[in-house]
Amino acid sequence: MALPKKMLVEFCLPVYNEKRILKTNVIKLLDFLNRQNFAFSWLIVIVNNGSTDNTVKIGRELTGERIKIINFSQKGKGGAIKRYSLMSAADWLIYMDVDLAVSLENINDLIKILTDNNYDIIMGSRLLTGSKVERSFIRSLSSKIYNSFSRLILKHKFFDLQCGFKMIRGEVLKKITPLIKDSNWFFDTELIYLAYRRNYRIKEIPVNWSENRYQLRKSKVKLIKDGLKFLKNLIELKTRL
Repeated sequence: MALPKKMLVEFCLPVYNEKRILKTNVIKLLDFLNRQNFAFSWLIVIVNNGSTDNTVKIGRELTGERIKIINFSQKGKGGAIKRYSLMSAADWLIYMDVDLAVSLENINDLIKILTDNNYDIIMGSRLLTGSKVERSFIRSLSSKIYNSFSRLILKHKFFDLQCGFKMIRGEVLKKITPLIKDSNWFFDTELIYLAYRRNYRIKEIPVNWSENRYQLRKSKVKLIKDGLKFLKNLIELKTRL
């Protein structure tokens, strides 16, 4: 299936206080995308969510024909994606973490499936056979535990709802995001589960993921605190639906 050139795909980078890596990684993403010769229009969108450092200034300096920045004063990755999705005119949105923990080569895996099949959401997974993951033992274990609880409580079939690498049909995102209550990192779980409950077509693919791809970036995840909150959110989501 050939993709129409008039189709627009946006690569969304939610950012919060990322002055150390923003310029380097946006340029790296831009260079990669320019080399692909995609048969559709595309744009990189920096979606700021309440940064207090020089993230916005750096983002504005990067803006051009292929890059734009949207600035929201509220904190929260999920909230930023929700707000931007309602503004976007893109046919598809790919959102990914600005540390580029997922290899850029996996972008082509998303596009290939988009070309060959008819899905509404294509999502990366660190826990599928074929995934290549460089991560500390404790974080790998916690991720497996989180996702096991997720499947147990919500009764879905997916392996890694929390991976920040997803491609979503724009019209589907507009329908789902108003139903999502969380504005932080539980956003991913709500998004996929709500789409699953509404019978949208979802494909999970293995990715090459490295926790240490950029050493200067400190993880914002607190294992015990966020793990307990994750469990609480799962139960509340199950009860709500």
